[in-house]
Amino acid sequence: MATDPARLGPIRAEVAAALEGFLRGQYDVLAAIGDDLLPWLRVMGELLSGGKRLRPAFCYWGWRAAGGPDCAEIVTAAACLELLQASALVHDDVMDASDTRRGRPAVHRQFALAHDAAGYSGSAEAFGTGVAILIGDALLSWTDEMYHGSGLPAETLQRGQPMLNAMRTEVAAGQYLDLVNQFSRTESVQSALRVITYKTAKYTIERPLHLGAAMAGGSPEVTAAVAATCTEYGLPLGVAFQLRDDILGVFGDPAQTGKPVSGDLREGKRTVLVALAYERASAVQARLLDGYLGDRNLTEAAADEVRAVITDTGALAECETLIGASVKEATSALDGAPITTEAMAALTELAVEATARAV
Repeated sequence: MATDPARLGPIRAEVAAALEGFLRGQYDVLAAIGDDLLPWLRVMGELLSGGKRLRPAFCYWGWRAAGGPDCAEIVTAAACLELLQASALVHDDVMDASDTRRGRPAVHRQFALAHDAAGYSGSAEAFGTGVAILIGDALLSWTDEMYHGSGLPAETLQRGQPMLNAMRTEVAAGQYLDLVNQFSRTESVQSALRVITYKTAKYTIERPLHLGAAMAGGSPEVTAAVAATCTEYGLPLGVAFQLRDDILGVFGDPAQTGKPVSGDLREGKRTVLVALAYERASAVQARLLDGYLGDRNLTEAAADEVRAVITDTGALAECETLIGASVKEATSALDGAPITTEAMAALTELAVEATARAV
């Protein structure tokens, strides 16, 4: 029996090689404009060197589920989703004023430090923010460039383009809904779940699967059936993935998450975890949450008090229950699905990988 039915090891290595090759090509483009643009590639390379590569993996297995062959070109096309993800992370860190990403200073912080080191005039923070927005924009525009330069036939790429377009629109919409919830201090579980659907579930799992399956093609009937399976599997698994991420953002190990464990609390993230805590909180507990969530100067002692409320209200346990139920719903969608046996085994493994307690 295969120990890695999802081929995560090889896919990660192949995606890393494809990204390195793409960035090498961009070196000449940026160097021709000016050597002062080359620091962009350094921070991009650092950002793209990490991550679990789940989006390319789901894209690859969407392709294989619909009968597409194993080939280098599909991995290169799928790897473009890492550029999209990197763009979203850079912009997300600016919006959240996050200090770190994957154990390093966030991109806007790195360029703020570079501003000071170079002795530039004006605001280091404004400079760092401006550069980060531009780098995020460049990564976003390169998504199409890498996709269309993957070597797959034009008609194959054309079939997938609507899915790639939908991903970019939906993640921007989800990000906006997240901002609205955060600044309006929305405490609704349903509102938090809507954010998860568009910011994470569709973007991380459903649409990458759709993208791969659409590129593989097939008869209209088969294509529609595979797409339905991708949705029935992808949406609940995407919810479970984000719920796990929300738990790790409050209770996780910074050495594994790459971000301070109290970062989500300081940013006042209106997650399902927080919404459940509010829903079940006493008046005293609700006042504590009101006082501490979104406090940029939150101490670790205060963060511990918030964690205690989340635990004592049963919100943490309820999130774990929701994760288990969502994973079960996702994997049940694979039973009798019109996809290859190999893809079924791979997607079953990916459901575990995406929602592991320590990632």
